[in-house]
Amino acid sequence: MEPVTLDCAELSTREVNAALAALPDGTHARILGPWGRHNLAVGLANRITVEIEGNAGYFIGGLCDGPDVVVDGFVGWSVGENLMSGTVRVRGNASECAGASAHGGTIVVEGDASSRAGISLKGGTVLVAGDVGHMSGFMAQAGVMLVGGSAGHALGDSLYETVIYVAGPITSLGSDARVEELSADDVLLVKQLADQAGFGHIDPENVTRVASARELYNFDALKDQRY
Repeated sequence: MEPVTLDCAELSTREVNAALAALPDGTHARILGPWGRHNLAVGLANRITVEIEGNAGYFIGGLCDGPDVVVDGFVGWSVGENLMSGTVRVRGNASECAGASAHGGTIVVEGDASSRAGISLKGGTVLVAGDVGHMSGFMAQAGVMLVGGSAGHALGDSLYETVIYVAGPITSLGSDARVEELSADDVLLVKQLADQAGFGHIDPENVTRVASARELYNFDALKDQRY
């Protein structure tokens, strides 16, 4: 079956998304000429493949529950935001907040991701081939992150149950984040994630595991107060 072609030069964002939402499961769609267009392929619940041919803007593939979205270029803020299931793959760099609040599914960035990647992650998987910026994994509650390069300042600040694996150097850890010993299960999981993403440069036995120290779980208003 020939792919369905949608041209941003001829259609508004609303028209593109409505056309995608109406496609039957199994359809392959191509979006031409995105030219940094925001909000493409959002709110989809059908099992389709969407290929965006060029650089795109904010919130690409957000609020989706099923499709596989591929961006042949760079993306702006919050790619895969609130993803429920399916995949969003970026064949370039991603701006801030990649995978923000994703409940499920997988976000793959084949380049670098900027600050706050995986912020408030709630069960999704965020895989970045290159570097991530400061405050990545901030308040991440569930799910997993894999970083194939380095991590900026305050990695995993206020981390809950998300585990972050980093192949490169970490500039600094955030509040309540700590480095833990790598187990055999961790090594196996990192290998599976790297294979899934196509990250051949990651050695699963030489990554750093970052998890929560669980010191912020219970707030004590009287701690350290003097009378």
